[in-house]
This record gives sequence, C-alpha cells and structure tokens, in this order.
Amino acid sequence: MAFSPVKVIGAGLAGCEAAWQLAERGIPVRLIDMKPGKLSPAHKLGSFSELVCSNSLRSDNVENAVGLLKEELRRVGSLIMRCADETRIPAGGALAVDRNGFSSLVTERIMGHPLISVEEDEIKEIPEGLCIIATGPLTGGELIGSIERAAGTSLHFYDAAAPVVTKESLDMSKVFALSRYDRGSDYLNCPMNNEEYFRFVRELVEAETAPLHEFETPRVFEGCMPVEVMAKRGDMTLAFGPLKPVGLTDPRTGRQPFAVVQLRRDNAEDTLYNIVGFQTNLRFPEQKRVFGLIPGLENAEFVRYGVMHRNSYMDSPGKLTPCFELRNRPGLFFAGQLTGVEGYVESAASGFAAGISMARRAAGEEPAAFSDETAIGALGHYVSCYNGSDFQPMNITFGIMAPLKNAPKNKRLRNAAVVQRSLEHINEYVNKGVI
Repeated sequence: MAFSPVKVIGAGLAGCEAAWQLAERGIPVRLIDMKPGKLSPAHKLGSFSELVCSNSLRSDNVENAVGLLKEELRRVGSLIMRCADETRIPAGGALAVDRNGFSSLVTERIMGHPLISVEEDEIKEIPEGLCIIATGPLTGGELIGSIERAAGTSLHFYDAAAPVVTKESLDMSKVFALSRYDRGSDYLNCPMNNEEYFRFVRELVEAETAPLHEFETPRVFEGCMPVEVMAKRGDMTLAFGPLKPVGLTDPRTGRQPFAVVQLRRDNAEDTLYNIVGFQTNLRFPEQKRVFGLIPGLENAEFVRYGVMHRNSYMDSPGKLTPCFELRNRPGLFFAGQLTGVEGYVESAASGFAAGISMARRAAGEEPAAFSDETAIGALGHYVSCYNGSDFQPMNITFGIMAPLKNAPKNKRLRNAAVVQRSLEHINEYVNKGVI
C-alpha cells in the first residue's frame, strides 16, 4: 500500500523522533525545518536535535521517573535514546551526552533514512493534510498565530541556559574531581568556604541582568530557575539547592565544604564543562565577573554564556487528545515542548507517541494512546486531561502516573511497583505489535 507523505514541521528531538517512527513504519516523511539557513536566538548549530540548555538527560536510574521514561523509550525503539546512548559521556548516575556529537548523529540517521526527505523552509501556516507540528517552545511569528487560530491561545514562560567554560582555563589547584557519595569522579567541584559563599551570593543578587522586552514580570519555569532569582529567595537558598555540598568531601581537607559549585563535562573530548544549575539572565560581562568569584573559575574562559529566552506552549488540556492529536482537527498532531511537556526526554517521548499514532492515522486506523500506567502515556494524559486552574509545563514524575491499587507505604517499594507495572505494559505493546 502506497502512503502519501506526512509533513513533520521542526527537526528538534520531538520532530526527529516522530519522523523516524513514521518512516520505520513505512510512512514517507517530509521533515521541514528552517535550519541551517535560519537559527532561533537560542540555537547555535545547523544540525538537528540541538540541546540548547544542559547536555544532561537527567537520571538514568530506572527507579526515578525520568529513568523509567528512558527505559520505556529504549524498549520501543526510540531514535533519540539510541543516539544518546551512543554519544554518552561520564556524568555519574545521569545520562549526559556530547552535545555536538549527539546532534550530528541524529542528523546523520535522519538524513540517511530512505523514507525521510529533509526540506529547509520556514513554515508560517499550518499545512493542509496529515501533519505533526514540533517547532518547539521558541515557536513565534506567523506560525504561532496559525496555531492559536487552530487550537486556542498559547501560553508562555521564560527559560534559561547555563554557561559553558573550557577545562584548561580552570585553576585545578582549587578544583577536585568527584561525584556525590563517591560514585566515581565525573564532576569537577569548586569548594567554597563560608566567606566565599556569602560574598558570591551578595554580588550575584546585585548583578545587572539582561532586559526582557516582552514582559516586566516574566513567568519563569521552576525547573530552570535562573541562579540569580534563586539567590534572591534567601542567603542559604543556593547552599541547599545547586550549591549543596552533601555527599562531597574535599580530598585535600578531608571535610565537606560549606558550598560546592559543580561542573559537568559537556563534550567527549573532555575540554568543555557546563556550570551545573547556573541557568542565568545576567549580562555577559556580569557573568564573567560574578562567576569569577567562584574558586577555580577566576580566569575561566566562557565559550558560551548563559541566556534567557521566552518559551511558548499550548493550552493543551481539552484541546489535544492523549496521543497529541488536535481534537477538532483529526490528522493534525503536536509534539515536544510546545504541547506542555518539559524536558529533552519528555519531548522525545511525545514525538514518539505522536509519530506512532500518526502512522496509524495514515494507514486509516484510529490512533492508540498509551495507558497512563506508563510514563509515556502519563505525559499524554497530563497535557490533554489536566483539570487544574493553572496548566504549566511538566517533567515526568511518578505523581502524574496512574496510582497503584493497594500501593505499598514504603516509597521505594511503591516506585518499584510502578516501574514493574509500566514495563509490563510496554513489553505487552511491543509483543502484540501495538506500536
């Protein structure tokens, strides 16, 4: 049976995953992206699936919700997870990737698939016919207007990215390599004493930030809170947050520092490191000045400064189905952070769900949503069925998955039971050919 091509707009993590799943099911795809001819303010690479914030896909422990989501995606044949695993770099218990290597590998796989044709174009109106919109949270201009007309008013929040520095510019006489609780030595640690910490916090809260033109009081996503905003919540907020010293002993003193700034490897060559938890909207000169107060970073060379940008997302509840299809227009799907899922892995999961449901739609069948007893399905149910008064972007958590019957009171046992139930469902989907 010959199928007409499905248009996938946007070649980020969600769009590439959706395009791959369609093509793997015999559906030809026209993947359309404005790269490399035009880049958004947050993008630097001309390749696909660029990680514009951290290079970490978070915990790889299956007893953690995002770890479970990754395991589900591995079992169902996710392109994004396969490429992430192949470009993995050391990061303790987290899955971190070589930023450029990951993007290049996804691009190579997409460009090499015989059923995927790639087109460079900036789409300004939702196309007719079968289509998946995965243009990401930076969607704007005429296209966001077209989406608003089709689905209702879009919402927004502000997101921030952390800076990246060169390893060779660090003062390694002040820095030690160690992961928390002696789980290897994948992180570099800049220890701070009491005096150094409070001086840093004082300068941080008084530093000049870059202007945000659209709104005077921007709405900031809690999961990517700028470090200067956190510091203004109290002198000890950072010491109990991204600068917490718990599980870290300075081998030179044998003691736990008062506070610790951690750096995580950003590339396979081990030449670049990002400052963990330091999403920021400080002006570039202020980043160099204030972050230079951190022991070991006095002469740090910044290859990328932190930035803050506006993100848009749909008011999805009641408008999308659990398989990310627009209720009032069958055959039009959305995927990625534009739908209200938050995070790299969550975006890929929504692209997977939209892709396999679109494949069924293209074959004249009804889409099949995942159960909310799985992490993939829980994301679709959250964005489509949330019934609160303040819909906001959401990372995967066990809290949005269907509750267990007769759940154990012990949290670890309860999470383990949720994981077992979820993976049993996933295995059943695979074995029965549902996906």
